[in-house]
Amino acid sequence: MDLQLSDEQRMIRDMARDFAQNEISPIAAHHDETGEFPHETIMRMGEQGFMGIEVPEEYGGVGMDTIAYVLALEEISKADAAHAVIMSVCNSLYCYGILRYGTEEQKRQYLQPVASGEAIGSYALTEPQSGSDAGNMRVAAPLSLDGSHYIINGTKSWITSGPVAKYIVAFAQTDPEAKPRHRGVSALIVDTEEPGFELGKTEPKLGIRASATCEIHFEDYKCPVEARLGKEGEGFKISLAVLDAGRIGIAAQALGIAEAAYEASVQYARDRQAFGHKIGHFQMIQQKLADMKCRIEASRLLMYQAALAKEAWKKTERRYTLESSIAKLYASETAMWVTTQAIQIHGGMGYSKELPVERYFRDAKVTEIYEGTSEIQRMVIARLETGLR
Repeated sequence: MDLQLSDEQRMIRDMARDFAQNEISPIAAHHDETGEFPHETIMRMGEQGFMGIEVPEEYGGVGMDTIAYVLALEEISKADAAHAVIMSVCNSLYCYGILRYGTEEQKRQYLQPVASGEAIGSYALTEPQSGSDAGNMRVAAPLSLDGSHYIINGTKSWITSGPVAKYIVAFAQTDPEAKPRHRGVSALIVDTEEPGFELGKTEPKLGIRASATCEIHFEDYKCPVEARLGKEGEGFKISLAVLDAGRIGIAAQALGIAEAAYEASVQYARDRQAFGHKIGHFQMIQQKLADMKCRIEASRLLMYQAALAKEAWKKTERRYTLESSIAKLYASETAMWVTTQAIQIHGGMGYSKELPVERYFRDAKVTEIYEGTSEIQRMVIARLETGLR
């Protein structure tokens, strides 16, 4: 594994770090408290190129690799996980899918505006009755009689950036008679400004509160056949391939949260005095800090391994599902563990909103849930290792 960063990779990491600390950190607590979507900073992130890092320049992106993407996302996440998940969805779940499966016309129409920061993209797989069981899909999209468009009806839930997205890659049953059912799913690109699309309730979340999350409703929404991503019936396969990429992004987000909590804990251990000593002199605190650091660095290496596996896929087309699931599982559980220890180190102040540690704790939890729960990751890993289904 070659871990030497190129000049370009270091450049975008440093750009992201400067932007995160100067532009995002000062407003993160306000947006967490109010739940307001950070329109201005997200727009500036788009202008900086953070919304289409792996997208070629001809389609509005900056044309860099997966390592550059995770480096930048990690830095944004250290400042605020809500900004990071908006960035992750645009890059991994939206842009990556269209870049990989889209036609030239689709890339020009739907990819370029999001990669360049002019619009926000989103991804709609989950439904109220189906979270981890994504194959149990009820949103229907039969083909019209004249064959020109799909007619979408139903509800999708937990849509990150749903209230502000211009375009959404949505998955629906275009062939309800298919056996098994997931073979009747197709991926459709939805323009949220067209008739038949309606926003539902906004979710009152525990963490990542500034990332607007809502239900979306379709009522006789007409999606042109030209807006279908990939072939009819390939939607479920596309969703899984996109999630492989997305899980690397969540690993980077989780790593950033863990690092922020760790750095705060190290500083607190240096500053806080108890029983006549800096608490960093106490062995119990030292043990916590040492274990936090070890888990963070292990997560980083697993994330890099997954990112390199994705880069190798571009040449060999060998799927990197195993690497991305391992990275996502370990990094997300590390984020939850590290933020828990950070609160313990800070004591009562860790439980107070005066410090950002409690926000890191709340933000960390969702990384164990979305884009495949920890339980699903373990199932995926075990199945790939044993060959049993």
